[in-house]
Amino acid sequence: MPTLRPPRFLLRRFITTNTHTKPINKTTQNPKWCVKQVSKFNFSETLETIKDQILQSDFIAVSLKKTGSHSAPWHKTLSIDTPETAYLKAKYAAERFQLFQFAVCPFSVRDSKLIAYPYNFHLFPRDDFKLGMPCYSFMCQSSYLTSMANEGFDFNACINEGISYLSRAQESIARNRRGNTVVSKLVQSSSAHSVADTLFLKRIQSRVKSWITACKESNTGSEDALIRSLRKVMVGSEEFGSRPCLMIDVCSERHVQLALEMLKEFADDVVPLLIRAKGGGIQAVQVVLTSSKEDKDIFEREQQCKEEDENRRVCGFREVIDLIAASQKPVVAQNSLSDFTLIHSKFLGPLPPIMDEFRTSLRLLFPHVLDISHLMDEISPLKKLNSVSAATSYLKRRFFAPIDVEIPQQVEADESKNHGFDVLRISQLFAKICSVLKVSTETVEDASSAFKGYANVFNPYSASSDDPLEEDVRISTDHQQKLSTQNIVFVWGFTVGTSAKMLRNQLLNSHEAFSDEFDVRFVDKSCAIIAFWKPNSSAKFLEAMESGGINCDSLSNLISDGLRSADYETYKRLCNLGLWEVNLADSLDNTLATDFDVHGEDSHTESTEVYWRNTDRINIDDL
Repeated sequence: MPTLRPPRFLLRRFITTNTHTKPINKTTQNPKWCVKQVSKFNFSETLETIKDQILQSDFIAVSLKKTGSHSAPWHKTLSIDTPETAYLKAKYAAERFQLFQFAVCPFSVRDSKLIAYPYNFHLFPRDDFKLGMPCYSFMCQSSYLTSMANEGFDFNACINEGISYLSRAQESIARNRRGNTVVSKLVQSSSAHSVADTLFLKRIQSRVKSWITACKESNTGSEDALIRSLRKVMVGSEEFGSRPCLMIDVCSERHVQLALEMLKEFADDVVPLLIRAKGGGIQAVQVVLTSSKEDKDIFEREQQCKEEDENRRVCGFREVIDLIAASQKPVVAQNSLSDFTLIHSKFLGPLPPIMDEFRTSLRLLFPHVLDISHLMDEISPLKKLNSVSAATSYLKRRFFAPIDVEIPQQVEADESKNHGFDVLRISQLFAKICSVLKVSTETVEDASSAFKGYANVFNPYSASSDDPLEEDVRISTDHQQKLSTQNIVFVWGFTVGTSAKMLRNQLLNSHEAFSDEFDVRFVDKSCAIIAFWKPNSSAKFLEAMESGGINCDSLSNLISDGLRSADYETYKRLCNLGLWEVNLADSLDNTLATDFDVHGEDSHTESTEVYWRNTDRINIDDL
């Protein structure tokens, strides 16, 4: 008797509705790959290891996991964005979203073998020293958190075990708010002493002499214990560990300079420490008396080691960023504009107001940032590949470029979780690109020379350029055309539910500007853009809109129904002002209602051309 089977659709239904099955994780597709997970508990030991690997490797790949990238659809970098507006959008996101993971992979490529040392650092902005830094508040985008949760991300472990950090700018402030600092070198003041300075110097000099004498006499044991105690009280002596110390109160930087100048007289016996107030500044100079030159050397080394440990704890993960920057090795990333605005904001300091300043600031630390999206332009200039997996699949289908991945470091079984694999994929894709393009990776200089025009190109839609100021925007497509931003007009105020095709048909016979070729695209549900292909058509349309559609009944009806318009300069002004409303239409309305000094805008020259494709469509369901 034949075995009965349930219909196929029942099997299919069971598979898709069984909630007890563990979701398939794409990151587990290669069981040979392992990424070391780093938290605050194994961070110190990892630092020593990764430092050597960074120095020995030729390249460093980075990959970031953050709490979001945009608050509204139009906040994303769009194909119509110039480099400046793209940077302002990335700046806005970097200042509001937070890093939870930072994957780092020092690697080298030898023939067809990728030798990689991947690490995934779990981060959380924690104010360990109660300094009021970093800020506790940040934005989250639900889709990003959902994606991380699906990959098994442990948010509790992130909060409790994540590595804290301060930026360089924050650390500079923190140094003035905490701890004691050893003064290693006493310098003579160059300015002349006033009468008040002289009185202050004589008073503290007499006090220090009496204190040193009292401490030395008490050490001889010739006095009674009670007398020694009374003498210490009289001279104000205290204890710093097992060593005597004296506190000199100061009320200005000038007093600090005078106290340190006076202590040069006793430099063989004492070590001065600067005591900092909680609100910043120095509140006292603490003088520690040592018993011999050897004892003084030991004490100074102890204090310097203690200060270095405190500094390491304060800067936290930023020490890894400093190691990468100090190596001056090429850094490979997938979305360099988004990643490095975030890196600059969190680990270096506040982001500059314009792209040129950002590029200059970042180049001081990272002179060779290579974006694999731009490198793919050499292989596929007419096809925009927005993800590592898409680019890898494209190369696999068209080229024979096998790359074996070798990970020499040993990773514990419980450490190799499914996080941080993107940094390995970026490293492997870079190696494949070099193989396809026949770029030698035996030395860093060979690869740096081959990709010279692609280093530090932070425009997400830009091709390579030897000119760092070149700022054209490009969408890689089969059919692309240059389009001046002067021929782009933003329109809003149309009926909810209107499609691009419907809006185009309404505009088609409303004004003579639409008698020639034009395209309509939606930026979000509230606003669309019109691309005119004939010069001056946009100016004619904007003029008609400003006049209320006089002599154009169809356009006049659209205006009376609420249709509004603005040129591209208004959009750029919007980004400069930071009017990031949820709907682009609201942001444009607010911009038009805001007084803005045109002469106060940045005077740097920017390209006014973008690339447009006829086949490009924005899916309204994704907005």
